[in-house]
Amino acid sequence: MKARFACFFFLVATTCLAQVFDRSNIEISNFYGNIYKHTTDIGHLITGHPQGLLVSYNIHTYGEKEWQRVYNYPDYGISFQYQDFANQYLGKNYALAAHYNFYFLNRHLVFRISQGIGATTNPYDKETNYKNNAFGSRLMSSNLFLLNYTKSNLFGRFGLQAGLLFTHFSNGRIKSPNSGINTYGINVGINYDDGKKHEFIADTTKQKFSEPIRYNIAFRTGISESQIVGSGQKPFYHIGLYADKRIGRKSALQLGADVFFSQYLKEYIKYVSVAYPEEPYVDPDTDYRRVGVFIGHELFINRLSVETQLGYYVYKPFDYEIDIYQRIGMKYYLYKNVFAALSLKSHAARAEAIEFGVGIRL
Repeated sequence: MKARFACFFFLVATTCLAQVFDRSNIEISNFYGNIYKHTTDIGHLITGHPQGLLVSYNIHTYGEKEWQRVYNYPDYGISFQYQDFANQYLGKNYALAAHYNFYFLNRHLVFRISQGIGATTNPYDKETNYKNNAFGSRLMSSNLFLLNYTKSNLFGRFGLQAGLLFTHFSNGRIKSPNSGINTYGINVGINYDDGKKHEFIADTTKQKFSEPIRYNIAFRTGISESQIVGSGQKPFYHIGLYADKRIGRKSALQLGADVFFSQYLKEYIKYVSVAYPEEPYVDPDTDYRRVGVFIGHELFINRLSVETQLGYYVYKPFDYEIDIYQRIGMKYYLYKNVFAALSLKSHAARAEAIEFGVGIRL
């Protein structure tokens, strides 16, 4: 009876596993690298070579939808990352993220973009871990970029992959300190695939695509803290007005303006006016508001899009950070032209805010 039950369980498990991997695969990779010293403030945190583990579950596409054919049948999936920074103050990080894999060179070269949520074992603490000026909070944003050469089914259902990897952990200055950590390195691993061959649906959609100029309104908000540790988290409100023009099925170019209302900056101006008497006098009533103009690009992937913008402040009464800012983020179209967005606004390598936004494309 036990033998029959064991056989039955094995058959069911085998069938389920075959179904799970019928249109998907799993990858396990080890990585080893270095921390990029983007600021002298983190020099004491670089004491060894970070290493870790990346486990990925990829769902294949075969062209059932137009966006799959446009992007050469990419994968989408989820991944788990473990990273040991080889530093007693940084500790270890874990992350769970969603990703896309894009294929080139007869589907042997893979480029991955990934974004998710990370957690650290050793966040900043003013008494027990005051030297960790990279992670001011336990939870943070996690980004990963990967470029791999991959071969499937080299040894039965198992294959190999290897290549380059870049990871970024930062809380977007939701809480200070927040220098963030960037790791670059190499990775090598194995993959498992059922080996079944599926036919790709040919892309017969007309390549020419045209659309009139569209006008966008975006409202972004969240909380952030000035670079003064313990100064307190304050809300911000960013309003964007811009036009975009599609230049194909994949892309649109943008031109617009932003208005920034950052409450932390209002409080920081008051702090600076009294905290540094040896510096030139700062009027505590200096206008904290800023106005910027920007150019941008939007990459459309199904209902999701990746947005990048480069801006310049045309109105900034208080001399704070550099005059150029950038934004990178993701938008999801909830219904036709209504979208939700998650983005990171920064000045070069210094993050200012993680923005949660909503908007409309008219």
